Amino acid sequence: MAPIGVFDSGYGGLTVLREFVKLLPQYDYLYLGDNGRAPYGNRSFETVYEYTLQCVEWFFQQDCALVILACNTASAKALRTIQQNDLPEIAPDRRVLGVIRPTTEVIGSCSENGEIGILATRGTVLSESYPIEIHKFFPDMRVYQEACPMWVPIVENNEIDTPGADFFIKKNLHSLFHKGPGIDTVLLACTHYPLLKDKIQEHLPIDVKLVSQGELVASSLTGYLLRHPEIEQRCSKNGQQQFFTTDSTEDFDSHGSLFFGAPVKSRYLELKNH
Repeated sequence: MAPIGVFDSGYGGLTVLREFVKLLPQYDYLYLGDNGRAPYGNRSFETVYEYTLQCVEWFFQQDCALVILACNTASAKALRTIQQNDLPEIAPDRRVLGVIRPTTEVIGSCSENGEIGILATRGTVLSESYPIEIHKFFPDMRVYQEACPMWVPIVENNEIDTPGADFFIKKNLHSLFHKGPGIDTVLLACTHYPLLKDKIQEHLPIDVKLVSQGELVASSLTGYLLRHPEIEQRCSKNGQQQFFTTDSTEDFDSHGSLFFGAPVKSRYLELKNH
């Protein structure tokens, strides 16, 4: 087994894995949720980097030639350092990719008028990763961001179909469109948010396009594997998925199945803090 590694601080990355399995079902996938140390969003760059690197090294021990950080915080705060400083030393023949770049490479072409709204966690918004990366590919794009701190707790506490969810979704969308009334495309830049997609759609202006990150990243992974046969040939293809968590497996399995859209059976992994 040489699976494709998929990493997240918790459950959210399962919405990305779900799209991978939909588009590329033949590959083996190994998922790790670092639930024991989640959330990453409010942690320092140094801590996120240290935790993420430790998990990446674990994936390498499991024979993964390719690891995807399906976590916006890890992609924003740890990916570049791992790619530039660590990989050349510890695993020059392996690759670690994130979710921000494949999203920002194409999001501009989703918009007709060049005005995009980003809905994300406070950590992702403060990192400015999305505006910075989008402007590399689409310099004239106008990008408006809105932090939605209540959305992750709503999803994780299974409060999706409640008046509270409606209240916070309306409040954040109102604030976003107040900043950019001309927005024609909204990106869900947090892997938890696809679970709120139907509800967000209800409160969006009718002609605004809503884009989930997982779909963009899955299509980008397809292209990556085509362009890099030296990595693709090392990925095993038995159509299997394995799940690990650094916290309660029972908790992971019940929450995880909501995100993955299918039953999940995880194993516990103990990671010692360095």
